[in-house]
Amino acid sequence: MKTVIVWSSPNQKGLTGTAKEQFLSGLKIADTDYLEIHLNKMKIEHCRSCGNGWGLCASKGQCVIKDDFSDIYQELINADGIVFVSAVYWHDMTEHMKALIDRLRRCETAHNHFLSGKRCFLIACAGGTGLGAVECLHNMEESIKHMDMRAYDRIPVTRFNKDYILPALQRAGELYGVRLKEGFDMQY
Repeated sequence: MKTVIVWSSPNQKGLTGTAKEQFLSGLKIADTDYLEIHLNKMKIEHCRSCGNGWGLCASKGQCVIKDDFSDIYQELINADGIVFVSAVYWHDMTEHMKALIDRLRRCETAHNHFLSGKRCFLIACAGGTGLGAVECLHNMEESIKHMDMRAYDRIPVTRFNKDYILPALQRAGELYGVRLKEGFDMQY
């Protein structure tokens, strides 16, 4: 079983990077293969809304932009599990995460449906006041629902709850790895 962890934050050692590492350590305990994709190190352009709003994404399930999107998309298609970890900016995902998800959504909903039914894990990390983590998770879940993917769980991480949430993320990663192998106990 392979899990792809897609994460976005310019600060690799900050709250988001630490949360990602905790979840990853749980996957390792469950002996789950993984691939880590740090979007801030990738070239991901924003959707151009070509072709009057729908270009090759609608007709062929492909994007005309030549960047790292198609390689990331293929890794997600091949994955058994997907984890999205984002820093929170203005109550939402980072711009890097939004760019990826917007383009995924266009290819998936209009044509491909390759990600349909995948069980995802969502983590939103809000520094500062911690406000916005829940709204960010909501936006992440709404985005994956458009692609018929399902959130297995959603975890808000803030500087106020990190002392107990970060250790819980390790256990969450371990159980997610186990569920990937043994099956999910979800009805939807």
